[in-house]
Amino acid sequence: MSAPTAVRIAANRHVRLDGDLALPPGARRIVCFAHGSGSSRRSPRNREVAATLGAAGIATLLMDLLTADEGRLDDRTGELRFDIALLAGRLAGAVEWLAAEPATKDLAIGLFGASTGAAAALVAAAERPSLVRAVVSRGGRPDLAGVANLAKVRAPTLLIVGGDDEVVVALNRDALASLGARPKELVVVPGATHLFEEPGKLEEVARLASGWFRRHLAG
Repeated sequence: MSAPTAVRIAANRHVRLDGDLALPPGARRIVCFAHGSGSSRRSPRNREVAATLGAAGIATLLMDLLTADEGRLDDRTGELRFDIALLAGRLAGAVEWLAAEPATKDLAIGLFGASTGAAAALVAAAERPSLVRAVVSRGGRPDLAGVANLAKVRAPTLLIVGGDDEVVVALNRDALASLGARPKELVVVPGATHLFEEPGKLEEVARLASGWFRRHLAG
């Protein structure tokens, strides 16, 4: 498995974001990660999932959704972590960047979103249907994407929720009904809480995500 390379991602004309790009030899797919509220590209949970994908030959991009200054502001106020439109716009910009970069332009693009990052991933998938080919959500808040955006998603979408995260399970069931994606699926992992911190539960998330991307993210 290749070591990640630090990259600067042009999310739009004015914003450059930090990322870690890992390209296994012969990769035909790449998954861009959208972290949850208050987190960053250094999220240990997302890194563990990314490592599993990399071992399966899937390239990964772990990225910050906020600039360093914005991150410091959000740490103090929490005002940006729920700005789904902002986060989705950054993620859509990263998808366009991947589609244009020589090293990644021929790879099929998928999105993996955690918590609020899942809402951003679904909005980006709705807005870039020709580029985003599959989506996985871990403990996500797809409801924050809004019913109109959920209905526009066409990429095959997997929602993974901890069985003990009861409020989020209910939110995901409602979101699943609104999703326009085909296929779409909700998997409830028994005995897992919101962050999948229990022994073996995050490994189950990684296994499910790897299988979904290998099946539905066409190379």
